Amino acid sequence: MSAYPAWTPASRPGIIPLHPLAFGTILGKSFAALRQNPRVLLGFALCVQTGAYLLLLVAIGAIAFASFSRLDTVRPGTDEYEAIAAGSTAITLVAGVVLALAVGVLSVIVQGIVVSEVAHAAVAEKLTLGALWRRVRPVVWRLIGYTLLLLLITVVAIALVGGVLFAIGVASPPAAAALIVLVVLGAIPLGLWLSTKLLLAPAAIILEKAAVFGAIARSWTLIRGRFWPALGVIVLISLVFGVVGQVVGIPFTIIAAGFGTVIAPTGDPGATGIVALIVTGLLTQAVTLLIQSMALIVQATAAALIYIDCRMRREGLDLDLLAYVERRDAGASGLPDPYTQGVGRSFVRPAPVGVPYGAAAYGPPAGYPHLPQNTPVAYGAPAGPGAYAPAPGGHPPAPSAYPQTPGGFAPPPAAPPYAAYPPPPGATPAPPAPQAPAETGAPAPDPNAPQPTQWAAPGRPAGDADREHPWS
Repeated sequence: MSAYPAWTPASRPGIIPLHPLAFGTILGKSFAALRQNPRVLLGFALCVQTGAYLLLLVAIGAIAFASFSRLDTVRPGTDEYEAIAAGSTAITLVAGVVLALAVGVLSVIVQGIVVSEVAHAAVAEKLTLGALWRRVRPVVWRLIGYTLLLLLITVVAIALVGGVLFAIGVASPPAAAALIVLVVLGAIPLGLWLSTKLLLAPAAIILEKAAVFGAIARSWTLIRGRFWPALGVIVLISLVFGVVGQVVGIPFTIIAAGFGTVIAPTGDPGATGIVALIVTGLLTQAVTLLIQSMALIVQATAAALIYIDCRMRREGLDLDLLAYVERRDAGASGLPDPYTQGVGRSFVRPAPVGVPYGAAAYGPPAGYPHLPQNTPVAYGAPAGPGAYAPAPGGHPPAPSAYPQTPGGFAPPPAAPPYAAYPPPPGATPAPPAPQAPAETGAPAPDPNAPQPTQWAAPGRPAGDADREHPWS
């Protein structure tokens, strides 16, 4: 006795369809992760960004206080005072830049959490912050090391280029000024190119557990062929949040200026004006941190989606994800991570079979004499003799075997008279049916005479209409 397999529901869809993604899908779904799990993503990003901002303010304030406090030991206006003031300013600026770069490393932790969340949301899984952190924690030092490596390379490159320009400026200031303009203009496309080529390295570290240099090589390979869509998505997201930040910051700037004018019209704000300005400044910073956190989440989501799309196209990741979803929904447990399956394999996706993109979706069937073959007929266009136009979203009518006339379709031909099938080879043909002899001199039937009733009860033959019922 055989048992039928248990019924399982269809695979639940995630935030993206499990097939290669188009440009608009990546751009639109970059905002879906924030809507999918806002409490975890936005809350964690806000906490990290706020903590980093406060740490930066406290560190820079302490360094500035320690450096500028030495001015109290010298007399103002002396050369020693000017030297200490210049040195304190330089120390504070350098410390601010270094600390800002160091604190910016914390944002890579947010990126790791977002990438892990998007990877699970693609297969319709929603994890808690603790579960996401347990996935990211083994590779968090690789993420930090990767970010520090990029910062080190950037600082060294800037120092070398700055030193060369300074040396040229000492010899020829006009030439140095022209070179500075060229370097700045050339740094913009170079930075965009390098940032796009290395865009997928954090995702490779998190999802594939790759090493730092291995992740760089993976990103360089995966992005090949999808460079321009990835660049377009990142640039558009940056422009959107840049415009949003400017638009939101304008009202707070106007409010702060209004407070200063109303409270201190003579220029001396006093205690109340200072408090009002501080409160306004804090509100401005709070809104700025919120926008920065959202931008960080959306950009990290876009990077994760681009990584998934590139692996679908090059390595068939969508097949692994579909198999994982089907087995999971069927009740299987202990499944391997689909993102670690088939890493680096060669996959050739078969070309789709059908009408090529840009070709006419419909055309007149073969055999229409009034239209040439493969001539498209647009929906809504005035139809010619016998022409047709498919309904929106529908299918074209099936080709007709009937000829056409200027007024439309010709009526179907009359059915041919019945002809018996020819006998098989070697068989004796059946004799013709005997014909009844024609009676001569019989009167012609009267067409107005009543006809006999041939009605019979349902289920009884017509010849039994005059018989008596067996139970009557």
